[in-house]
Amino acid sequence: MKNLFFILFSVMLITTVSAQQKFHDFVVEDIDGNEFALSSLKGKKVMVVNTASKCGLTPQYAKLEQLYEQYGGEDFVIIGFPANNFMSQEPGSNSDIKAFCSENYGVTFPMMSKISVKGDDMHPLYQWLTEKKNNGIEDSDVSWNFQKYLIDENGDFVAMKKPRTDPLDKEIIDWIVSE
Repeated sequence: MKNLFFILFSVMLITTVSAQQKFHDFVVEDIDGNEFALSSLKGKKVMVVNTASKCGLTPQYAKLEQLYEQYGGEDFVIIGFPANNFMSQEPGSNSDIKAFCSENYGVTFPMMSKISVKGDDMHPLYQWLTEKKNNGIEDSDVSWNFQKYLIDENGDFVAMKKPRTDPLDKEIIDWIVSE
């Protein structure tokens, strides 16, 4: 009887673990309204950042772009998700946001369509990023604009960095260049 229980428990555990969604399983919408399969990023480290155009942290766009220019390419990418969840600091349309990012910061890293990163209408990707039961590592609340989530080459959650963390922080760069 103990063996049967152990076998059933093992099968349930394997099924639960294998059914857990990974970062690469999501499909999002880019800033131009096109589908963007995150599976296209397999093999790359990814930094996911919720952004806003009218925030005290908006100048982080410059450092994010600098980070992307230096390390982006085959092994690393930044993905920006505009969100209007904090004091209406991202009120514009996708085209407004795209123009703002290009004209003011020369952003070349991929920007996605505006989403919600908290609350009842939280985007499913952010549910995965913020809930340990989904990402397998930690629970976190998106506390403000420019919170950063690090995802490894296999689509596994690595860490969350608080909004005020400098995009050029040594820990972030060490993670990007580590094997």
